[in-house]
Amino acid sequence: MARRRFFAPPVAFAPDRATVVLTADEARHLRDVLRLKRGDEVFIFDGEGREFRCVVEEFDRDQATLNVSSEVEAARPESTLHLTLAVALLKGEKFELVVQKATELGVARLVPVITKLADVRLRDEADAERRVTRWKRIALEACKQSGRARVPQIDAPRAFSKFIEDESANGEAWRAMFAERGGTGLSETIERLPVRPSVIAAIVGSEGGWADEEIKQARDAGWSVVTLGGRTLRAETAAIAITALLQHLFGDLK
Repeated sequence: MARRRFFAPPVAFAPDRATVVLTADEARHLRDVLRLKRGDEVFIFDGEGREFRCVVEEFDRDQATLNVSSEVEAARPESTLHLTLAVALLKGEKFELVVQKATELGVARLVPVITKLADVRLRDEADAERRVTRWKRIALEACKQSGRARVPQIDAPRAFSKFIEDESANGEAWRAMFAERGGTGLSETIERLPVRPSVIAAIVGSEGGWADEEIKQARDAGWSVVTLGGRTLRAETAAIAITALLQHLFGDLK
């Protein structure tokens, strides 16, 4: 039988890790949807890579207290590849689809990027915070479904230039910009790498593609500019395909 998995952040555990408290949606799902009762076994993951076998102890309004029996291996191990996926802001459900599928595929970090030719514009800081909150919830649900015990980090949206500048300071990462023009194929690019990367930052463009100055800035900052095949992919398709390819080549998707 599949594990009945719930999320609780580290602060929800007692200092001695003997008990853990579920609140709000998690507690209601345990009690009202699955109709679990005292003595039933569940698994709790903390979003930072640890998972625990627990037993339901009691319910109290909108929370549930569980006794921690033991720490266990996560239902699915984390990828050996630490992959940061940066994606230009996309319309509506398209970015949400990328968040969900990238989480299932093992991305460690997601960064929404504001680009020159993107059709999406944030109204204000509150709009950005609201979107990030929703993306985090989607990532958490994808972790539950896929068996991950580590929830990917989701950054606040940032300008393209700022992202390129910040990531270029990370000397251990291979940095790749995926573009529809001006680059070399993935296989050819990989053959030129001096070592097999375990840390990668990949950036994927918007529905409107990249501006010439964005490609130039990335290349000048030491990023590899990579193209994929002869077909033009939708931005959300490209983001998911690139994640799968990199996990296959350098991670655990064998």
